[in-house]
Amino acid sequence: MKVKTISAIITLLILIPIIWCGGIVYNIAVAILGILAYKEILDLKKTHKKVPKVASVCGLIAMIYLILGSYGSNILTFRAVLIPIILLLAPTIFYKKDVYSSETAFNLLGLILLVGIGFYIFIIIRDISLNLLIYLMSIAIITDTFACEVGCLIGKHKMCPKISPKKSWEGAIAGLIGGTAIPVIIYSTLVGNFSFKIIIITMILSISGECGDLIFSKIKRENDIKDFSNLIPGHGGILDRFDSMIIIVIMYAILVWSI
Repeated sequence: MKVKTISAIITLLILIPIIWCGGIVYNIAVAILGILAYKEILDLKKTHKKVPKVASVCGLIAMIYLILGSYGSNILTFRAVLIPIILLLAPTIFYKKDVYSSETAFNLLGLILLVGIGFYIFIIIRDISLNLLIYLMSIAIITDTFACEVGCLIGKHKMCPKISPKKSWEGAIAGLIGGTAIPVIIYSTLVGNFSFKIIIITMILSISGECGDLIFSKIKRENDIKDFSNLIPGHGGILDRFDSMIIIVIMYAILVWSI
């Protein structure tokens, strides 16, 4: 517990000033997080088997392009999505199926698109408003905190025992309530006016965050790992910390932005 607390404090001391500063420093930090997340994706040996170096480099370029290269453009334009697809699929031409197949390429591509687009939206949101970013991050943090604490106290009905044995329906409901009520107050205080619409949006985002957590937990179970990495002692890796946030910001873009 001491290691977990210390690593959390150190991580916050690093991230808070970067988030506060914004601009190029923040953008570079997000790109670095994306690269570290990509390393964790490549380490999923059961899912991706053995990815050749050429394909690994192409995947890295695709990840950086999604986060920074498409900056200022519509993330759902053909250019933003097709370039990573071509980069990942082209190398399959030169390798046998048991070395680098199209199935492996599409598997890798899916995670790169999901994570890359998520981190890209982190940059766009910070450009729009620091307070908006705080609101969205609060949904993930508060939902997870309420779900974990209440689930440990009174959780009896397992939610997805084969994916995440500790998650319960009681915890999920508590996470939804807390992850909606408190972020709505934060939104009304820092971002905009209180409305019924923002309550509905926040509820959907809270549910999306819990689903995102389960999606990435499923990936870990399929690869027989507890954490994506041990980068942050006691907390796991980048994808362990940003799993629900990635889904939340993507869902926010779908719900709110005209993209």
